Amino acid sequence: MKNRKHLIGLIVSLILLVFLCNPQWLPVSDKTEWAMGELRKAHFLLEGSSQLTLAHILTLIMALCLIWLIYSILVWVLHLTGKRDNRAATVTELLCGLLKYLAIIIAVIWGLSILGVNTASVLAGVGIISLILGFGAQSLIEDIITGFFIIFEGQYNIGDIIILDDFRGVVRSIGVRTTTIEDTGHNLKVVNNSDIRNFQNRSKYSSLAIVDVSVDYSTDLKKLESIISPAMSKMFLENQHLYLSEPQYMGVESLADSGIVLHFIVETREETIFAARRRLARDLKILFDEKGITIPFPQVVVHKGD
Repeated sequence: MKNRKHLIGLIVSLILLVFLCNPQWLPVSDKTEWAMGELRKAHFLLEGSSQLTLAHILTLIMALCLIWLIYSILVWVLHLTGKRDNRAATVTELLCGLLKYLAIIIAVIWGLSILGVNTASVLAGVGIISLILGFGAQSLIEDIITGFFIIFEGQYNIGDIIILDDFRGVVRSIGVRTTTIEDTGHNLKVVNNSDIRNFQNRSKYSSLAIVDVSVDYSTDLKKLESIISPAMSKMFLENQHLYLSEPQYMGVESLADSGIVLHFIVETREETIFAARRRLARDLKILFDEKGITIPFPQVVVHKGD
């Protein structure tokens, strides 16, 4: 969708640029055509003028089209290279954000210059205002700097699953100022980069799906353990899209009130950890049913008095 948008903008900008570079094709007077030629010579070298005419406006449009054209080409190229992996997509997202702000700044400065504004004095005034506002914009600066550190240190990338406080989700975008995370319910959480602390990146390594199953105290554990190992190999062969290795029986986890709790784990990817956990629990229930192993449940004994 983004690529299509930039492609359309690129084509429109190119068409406008061609027409504005050839004012004889436009329904304008010879005087305006001559003035546009003079303005192209002056303002495409960033030199000023003092009169606002139709030629100024048309030249301004031409300059904006040129900026949009260059911006669209650069974004298109970046998106092509950003399809390789999550790391490339993350860097691409940041660079596209920076290009957008840079294009806006250049468009404003160049546009003011074409309209005859003394950009040197404007920039000097902006510098003083920025110095004043800088003391009140410390959080914004902190967000930007933190965003750069997050990306260049590779703390997380687009597509990674992270846990921030009690929110677990997939990183959908990393901007200059904010990070957007989407959970399994498609809820989006937008967080300032400077507020991202003490998080877990669950996509760096493989994850473990854990299932605890209780069996009756009357169960012969030695006999049960002798049938578990071959069953684990079969489960792995049937679920290689979820499991990265064979499920493992880790032993007795605890002696609970109503049964013996057995501990099972399986290595999986973080994005499939819940599906792997559900599948392992299902397979264990089917195995225990086939082997006649009872899974206990809490029972209440009621004594009736005389």
